[in-house]
Amino acid sequence: MSTANAAAASALAPALAVAGDNHRAVPAHARQLAARLSALFERDVELVKRLNDTHHRLATANEQLYTRLTPDTLAHLHWQIHHAFCAYQATSEQRRQLAVDVGELSNQLTQALCAAGWSAPQARQANVHQLARASA
Repeated sequence: MSTANAAAASALAPALAVAGDNHRAVPAHARQLAARLSALFERDVELVKRLNDTHHRLATANEQLYTRLTPDTLAHLHWQIHHAFCAYQATSEQRRQLAVDVGELSNQLTQALCAAGWSAPQARQANVHQLARASA
């Protein structure tokens, strides 16, 4: 390899990484997209935890309607159900918006990887967490 080629290759090294065991070049832009997607997936895990929590709160309050129905507890249970339902709706909307962002970034990542020589199936099956770690 000539000195000029070696210099050019070392200049490209920070812009490219190797994707896991596949040994395909990953442009810096694709690594950044993968890191953003990885963060969105982590956000989704948190939203699912919140949805599960509000579902549990709704189920508990609903069960109490049948076991502890007195005039004093009725108003309390009404507000418990109302607050849990509102939290569930808000979290569901956040998750819907997150899904749109994931779809858009996934498309951008697929295009970036295809532009770097990956096939469309390879790009769609790429592990974003591995690609994101390659940028660290």
